[in-house]
Parts: sequence; structure tokens; C-alpha cells
Amino acid sequence: MTKTVRLSTAQALVRWLVAQRSELLDGTEVPMFGGVFAIFGHGNVLGLGTALREVRDQLPTWRGQTEQGMALAAVAFAKATDRRQVMVATSSVGPGALNMVTAAGVAHANRLPVLLLPGDTFTGRAPDPVLQQVEPFGDATVSVNDAFRPVSRYFDRITRPEQLLATLPQVARVLTDPADCGPVVLALPQDVQVEEFDFPLDMFTPRRNLVPRPRPDVRDLAAAAEILRTSQRPLIISGGGVRYSGAAGQLLALAGPRGVPMAETAAGRTMLPDPHPLNVGPLGTIGSAAANALAAEADVVLALGTRLQDFTTSSWSLFAPDMRLVSVNAARFDAVKHGGHAVVGDLLEAVAGLDELLAGWAAQAGWTARITAERASRDAYLDELRSGTAPDGSLTYAQVVAAVNDASGPADYVLGSSGGIPGELNGGWRSGSAAAGATMDLEYGFSCMGYELSGPWGAAMARAGSHPDGLVTALLGDGSYLMLNSELFSAAFSAHPFVAVVCDNGGYAVIHRLQTGQGALGFNNMFTDCAGPGAQPDGVRIDFAAHAASLGCAVIDVPAGASLDNLRAGYARARELAMRERRPAVVVCRTHPSAWTESDAWWEVGVPASLPGRAAYDQAKRSQLRWSN
Repeated sequence: MTKTVRLSTAQALVRWLVAQRSELLDGTEVPMFGGVFAIFGHGNVLGLGTALREVRDQLPTWRGQTEQGMALAAVAFAKATDRRQVMVATSSVGPGALNMVTAAGVAHANRLPVLLLPGDTFTGRAPDPVLQQVEPFGDATVSVNDAFRPVSRYFDRITRPEQLLATLPQVARVLTDPADCGPVVLALPQDVQVEEFDFPLDMFTPRRNLVPRPRPDVRDLAAAAEILRTSQRPLIISGGGVRYSGAAGQLLALAGPRGVPMAETAAGRTMLPDPHPLNVGPLGTIGSAAANALAAEADVVLALGTRLQDFTTSSWSLFAPDMRLVSVNAARFDAVKHGGHAVVGDLLEAVAGLDELLAGWAAQAGWTARITAERASRDAYLDELRSGTAPDGSLTYAQVVAAVNDASGPADYVLGSSGGIPGELNGGWRSGSAAAGATMDLEYGFSCMGYELSGPWGAAMARAGSHPDGLVTALLGDGSYLMLNSELFSAAFSAHPFVAVVCDNGGYAVIHRLQTGQGALGFNNMFTDCAGPGAQPDGVRIDFAAHAASLGCAVIDVPAGASLDNLRAGYARARELAMRERRPAVVVCRTHPSAWTESDAWWEVGVPASLPGRAAYDQAKRSQLRWSN
């Protein structure tokens, strides 16, 4: 007879979470679930809240300040562990649940695992309508949690305790599957959370959930090798899949002896050492002119672990019309995009297979020589940006990146997401010479404003054990700070240190650039272009330093007109304070709103015919590749 234990639905779920184990890329066994971010309400405080308290020594629960913020921290935690560990986020029903939908979108777009447990309305319906129940008029089975469906890789509503027996194996599958990885949502009606059932004891036996490494079809791999053998000017694009499969070393072994240039996507950034002679930098709209110049002439592109989004491909205007694409991806959904030759499987296994099949082949000698020239041009441009100043002598974004980059070591980690910072960070960051694993989280799949102050909390938590001497630094603009800043207090309260460098440029400067760059007049982006008396140069402004201090952070306020040396000193001091006092340190600096790092690449946005930028738009559209199978 099967041995059982009588538990509530919430207790059984929590005990299952505790029992799950995972394995890091280096083979170290760790808990699969690193902890729980929670904001309790009437929909989860007694059921799930009581169950979590019972295991608080095995599965820590951290109090968030906003549901979106804590769920974003969970997303960043997953990326900082290379998708090998997962955080849980739970909320009550109603606005608390809906606040997590944005974070689910971030996780879905970036293929990152997170488990969301929103409370739900009563299945019994006796007290309907309850507080925070929206009551859709035409469907009584719907609650606000159905809004998660488009941004979930797996969704379930638990209406009976025994349903956990069927759904939890699927939860583990999705969270660890390299092809299906993404957010899992289990909606938990509050009456069901406390219902009891005789669960089998075997359900709570510790289980190691390994990330599978499916080998690609040998026929697809052989065809890919033949395509590459016909190439004289190949280019490799290294994406996030290279990071998650731990394939960077194998990639260098493939490209190095054959003289193949390697470019990176935002998701794959810092996997390749910057000094490597074949690393031509990031690709695309916010990439480097060196990588883009080679992409324009490549006859075969080997795309590894990337979904080839528009910022990587410059809206598909970057490549030669006769370029042939080979796309290797764990997910067939991504591999078949854009009519390329698809190879589906684990990146490490696929690259190793190609290395064996391409014995004796190398790129054209003249092509390899081009790499050196393009790299030299890129390096000279970055050096000029780092040493130069804005027209009015103020700090530039490139100088902010340089100050953080130069002070960071191999155990440190840098994070960015939205506004102008991703372009500066992606284009200007120089990774170290040693392969120490990924050192950057550039969330440019969803580009979520506010991720920059929630994400470092999760990243710092994730890296505390593996990189105890390292420090997470987030770079962001004033717009992102205003969008979502409450998790600064969460990190201070929980003693998770990081540094946040806030570039105060007077508004949404990068969107202002996009607007005026097409010939439109500035409107509603910079503070001086908005309605209200605050638009005046001496109007109401934010004291970011005072605000950050009020949330429990150490603060370094770099004054207007400060030099790069002042910024470097301020950042060094912030690092010291964060590590010594075990809390976030915020550096506030004033940056020029329109001194940008350029990549000479296009990005498609709709331009009205009435604007001067329409002519250039029409011309670029004619160079846009359109493929079909």
C-alpha cells in the first residue's frame, strides 16, 4: 500500500518545492528553488503563507514591496544562475496578481524560468463577489489570473488538491527544459489552498532535475557543416543559448583555428573574452560598427542560441541579400525562423559536432585579416568615447560605462535593461580575458523599465554563494528609477548589497532621440518638453540622492560638472559602502542627454510620411531581407 501523508494543497506544494534539486553548469548540486518572494493578502496569507512559514529554514521567504518588483527580482535570479535555479513569487488575487504579469512577460521574452503563484477567487463561489474579484460578465470561470495565459509557458488553475500530482511534473519539466523554458503560473484559489488530501509520501522524496542536453539530428548537423564548408566569409553570432548550455569554451575551439569572426547578442554578452582576436563585438542596432561591417559581407551566418530579434539583425537590414543562415537552437520554434537551415539541439553538443565535421576547413585568409582592421577601428572609437567629453563638458553615458567597467573584476556582474543604457553597455563594455562565465545581464528581450532596481536584488541573492567577493552593479536612467524603485528598500532590508548608478539626464532621453532623429519636434519625453509648470528649466525636479537614502541606501551624489575622475572616485566609494554595510549603494550622476555611442545600424520604427525621416525609412526598407521556406 502506498504510504501517504495528509496535507493541505499549499503544504503539499511547498514540501514539493523543498524536495526539488538542480545542478549547476559545473555539476554542483543545489536546491532547484532558491526561495520565495512574497506579498501576502487575503488570497494567500493563510493557505500558502502558513505553509511557507513551516519550511522557512529550508525555503526562505523574502518580503517584496511591489509584486512586479519582486517577480522581476526572481527573473534576474534565474539568469544569474544560468537558468539552473528558480525563484518563486506569490501574491494575492486581483491587483497583486496583475502586477506580476509584466514580470511574466520579461521571463517569457527572455526564456527564463520563474514560478508564479497568484492567489485566486473561491472555487466554491459562496462569498462571490469577493474583494478584488473583477467578475467578467460573460465567463464565470475567468479571473484576473487568466491574463497570465499569453505570457506563460505553462499555466494551470488548481481546483482540487490532487491535481498537484499531475501538474507538478509538468512544472519541473518546463522550468528545466532548454526548449520550453519560461514562466510557469499556478493560480491557487484560496479555498483550495487549505483543502486537505492524502498525498503519497514519494511525492516529497528529494529529486534531482537535470537540464537535458538533446543531441541534434546528425543529418541536420551534417547539412550545416556542408553549408559552412562552402563559405569563404563566415560569421558566428553567439546568443544566450551559448551561455545557458555552457558552450563558450567549445565555441572558441570551433572558431579559433578556423579564423571565423564571432559577434555577440545582448543575451549572450560577455561570454566571449573581449581581447580574443576573433571577437568583433556585439551585433546590430546597439552593437559595434566592426561586427555590423562584417555581417554586411558575410556569405554564411552561423546563429547559435539566438532568436535573432530586431536589435540583433538591425530589423533584418544588416546582412547581404545572398547570405545563407544556419540557426542552431534548443527550441525548434526559434531555429526555423527566417528560413535558415535549422539545427535543433543543445548548443554544446551541436558546436562540438560541427567542430568534428569541419576538420580541415577554415575561413578565407583575407576575411580573417579584415577582422583585425575592424577590431582596431572599434577599439579606437571606444577609447575616444571614454576619454572625450560632451559638448558642454558634462559626463557621457560612455564614461559612466567606462568607470564601472574599469573598476569591475571577474567576480563582478553588471545589469541593464531600458532607455539609452543598453546601447551604451552593449556597445561599450569590454569583458575580461579569462573565461569566468557570464558577467552581464542585459535584459533587452522585453526592455522592462524598472528591472534595473529589482533585478540586482535577485542577482545579488543568486551570486552571494558562488561569488562572495563579487558585486552586482546596475546602470539606469532617471526614467527607470522613477518607474519602479521600491525594491531598493527590499534589498536594504534583507542585506543584499549592490550598486546602482543612476544617470540623471532630465527625462526619457533615448526616446527623445528617436523622436527628434526622425524630424519630429521634442514632445512629452524630456521634462522641458512636457505640459505643466515643471517644464521650465527651474521647474520641479527629483532629488534622487535624498530619495534613495530614504529607502535605506548608501548614497554618493556626483555633482553636476564633475569630471570622470570624480565619477570613478564616487563609484569606488559606493562599492566600498555596499560591501561593508551590506546594503545597496546608489550613485547619482548628471549625464549629457544626447551624447551617444553609435553603431551605424538601422532600426525600424514607423515613420509618418509627414516627417523628414520618412525618406531614409523607405530606403532602409528596400534593403530589408524577407525570407520564406
